[in-house]
Amino acid sequence: DLQICQHRAPTCCTKKMEESYQAAVRRERTQSIQALNFELKYMIVGHITAFQEAFESLLRFAENRTSSLFETAYRPMAKEAAEPVKELFTDISLYILGAETTVESAVLRFFDSLFPLVYSRLINPGITDLSEDYTECLRLTRQDINPFGHYSKNMVTELSKSLWASRMLSQALSLGIEVINTTEHAAVSRECSRALVRMQYCPHCQGLTLIRPCVGYCLNVMRGCLASVAELDAQWREFISTLEYLTNEMAASHELEVALAGIWSSINEAILHAQLNGPQLSATVDKVCGQPKQQEGNLSSANIVPVKEVTETQTFVMAHTSLNNKRREFINYMKRSRTFYASIAERLCDGDLVMRDSSTCWNGEDVV
Repeated sequence: DLQICQHRAPTCCTKKMEESYQAAVRRERTQSIQALNFELKYMIVGHITAFQEAFESLLRFAENRTSSLFETAYRPMAKEAAEPVKELFTDISLYILGAETTVESAVLRFFDSLFPLVYSRLINPGITDLSEDYTECLRLTRQDINPFGHYSKNMVTELSKSLWASRMLSQALSLGIEVINTTEHAAVSRECSRALVRMQYCPHCQGLTLIRPCVGYCLNVMRGCLASVAELDAQWREFISTLEYLTNEMAASHELEVALAGIWSSINEAILHAQLNGPQLSATVDKVCGQPKQQEGNLSSANIVPVKEVTETQTFVMAHTSLNNKRREFINYMKRSRTFYASIAERLCDGDLVMRDSSTCWNGEDVV
């Protein structure tokens, strides 16, 4: 009553054993594909973590640099500016990770929050009553009167260009993991499990437990079983090319590292621009929002303190070098995996599964 391992000679198998063999080959096929995938998946997961750590290191550096700008040059508003600065860098981090947000909304929200502080602490430092309504009016007015000139828009442009590739790379790596996980659990068809049993276990039914399949026979069976997985070859090659393009974009003229390191400088220029245009801004704000309460003897026109570049570059250089090295190492590894899905049958038929150095092997019907 055997369905798969039918043979002229006497057999030591039963139908129940054939069913057990089918369960075994399904399990083994999943495990062997998982073993093949392991190195590739390990590399991608490792680089997702490494890229993320490098991004976070650069973001922390840029955030600390920006905070120190307020503490050294704009002390009257440093404490209140801490929260908007933190929010800006949190938004940037979320954007890189693929959150439904934009660089433009993050930057403009920051400048909306910054304007009431610049106006009340630097342009008109005599203001004593900054009510919620007045603050909100200043926030809304910022969009119309553009107190920060072209600096806010320039910051959006620079960051958008450099962060886009990082965001896309982050999403592409997650997609790569998803693809690999899906191929591990691709269903084994009935025909495939029967073919695998015939190849791996039918010799056992005749007591030939040491005979292994012939190489050509193994390749035929595996290619048939993995036809659907091998179809990913063209898309996988395209995926690797896209990763290469994105890593090159990240290393091109609009580098993430340079853009992040320049945030403090853009903010400084924007604040200086607002201070220099203080009288015109005050006149416009008074018309739109009314006049707030002032101390006697208005202290207006606060000292404008141009800021020299912060010199703490060691952390930045290390994070920059680390990110560049990781990009290079990663893309070189991924390029070597271009044929991953095209050659999956060959790699499964490698090693202990088949008989390579012997003239005796199993061809599905007999020992040859």
